Amino acid sequence: MRPRTWVLVLSAVFAVLQLANVTGRDTPDSRNYVSYALNLAGESKRAAAAATVDWACAGRASLARRNQSVNAVRFHGPSPTRRVVAQCRADESGLVDRRLRAGQTDGHIAPFNGPRLRRIFEVRPGYPLFLVPFVTVFGVTWGVWLASVAVTAAGGMLAFLILRTLAVPVPLALTGQALYYVLPCGATAMRPMAEGLMLALTLAAVWGCALALNRRPRAGTALVAGCLLALFTVKHSQSLFLGLCLGVAATAVAVRRRRRGRAVGRGVVAIAVTGCCAALGTVLLARLLHYPSESESLQDLLTDHFHRPDRAHPWPEFLHLESSFWIEWVRRQFMAPLFPAALAAGAWGALRRPAFGCFLLAAAFTGILTQAGHPDINIWGDRLLVLAWLLPVVGVPLLLLRPLARHWPALPAQGKGERQVHPVG
Repeated sequence: MRPRTWVLVLSAVFAVLQLANVTGRDTPDSRNYVSYALNLAGESKRAAAAATVDWACAGRASLARRNQSVNAVRFHGPSPTRRVVAQCRADESGLVDRRLRAGQTDGHIAPFNGPRLRRIFEVRPGYPLFLVPFVTVFGVTWGVWLASVAVTAAGGMLAFLILRTLAVPVPLALTGQALYYVLPCGATAMRPMAEGLMLALTLAAVWGCALALNRRPRAGTALVAGCLLALFTVKHSQSLFLGLCLGVAATAVAVRRRRRGRAVGRGVVAIAVTGCCAALGTVLLARLLHYPSESESLQDLLTDHFHRPDRAHPWPEFLHLESSFWIEWVRRQFMAPLFPAALAAGAWGALRRPAFGCFLLAAAFTGILTQAGHPDINIWGDRLLVLAWLLPVVGVPLLLLRPLARHWPALPAQGKGERQVHPVG
């Protein structure tokens, strides 16, 4: 089969496997995004809230039923579905109704949370806009699931395209796609939150860097710029981090090449300028649009989403929490060191292509920055760190390239009929 067929087969297999969990993936953040999307699709605030509550409660009931079915003591008991749905609807709908009657009708998001927390999500229209066509055509349950499958499948395909642009043989490029699906990237991207779209856009920006290094500076730079602009609408902090990190990486590549007497290259210069301009533009535009500031995000963290009084001196507390977080995080990594080992392997492979490796490391480092900005050890599945998993997704196939080529000389570099590509880095 042609490479594109294998890519589609891998994506289809992944999608079929996700049918095992159509519901039950939602988080408290998901309610804000789904109600936002329904409101953008034309639903009233009350109708959007009702549909979101029905979807979230169905997921909660599904999880309760499945958990009871494997409970060693209660598996013979009656199904908890009706009880869980009734209790969930009473809790969620009652709270929303009280807030709507109190006049909390501003913005696009149903008032599941207070105004300050809702404001943080109101400035992230990118993911809700992505959901709109799916929930409009297929309804909330299947629409959200299909949107998650689509964005996750796209992330795997982008990993394949990056590796093929680097002249990696098709089997190893498919390995990168499969790694995206089986590592935490896939599980996180499938949850109805902004992370799936962030992962895909970050990978697309990395692909743009590979194209810019591979004699296509205009196309690559345009792709990077477009991704940074789109990321501003999804989560503007990621646009800031990625633009800044890519700008620093491009500068490092330029300095290295200049010291070695090599031409810097138009693509490297263009990415450096684009990244720095995006970082500066993100800060200025966020201020101009009166987006919640970093101090507001800090209060959100330290007051349990504004359920407690604001801290009078948040920065010293934040720095104390930051140091404690990373000490505990490292301790936990020693207990199950898969993540550090995967990062080390990915970095080893990435740095075999030094120029491209700098950009890949920069993109992965945005995951560390995101976690550092929100040092909460209780967030599900290290989802703030998930962008760092892009390093092994792309780096491990690069690490395997040399030993496999040595022991398998017939490993095909490209599929039949494909355009010749040039090694990067």
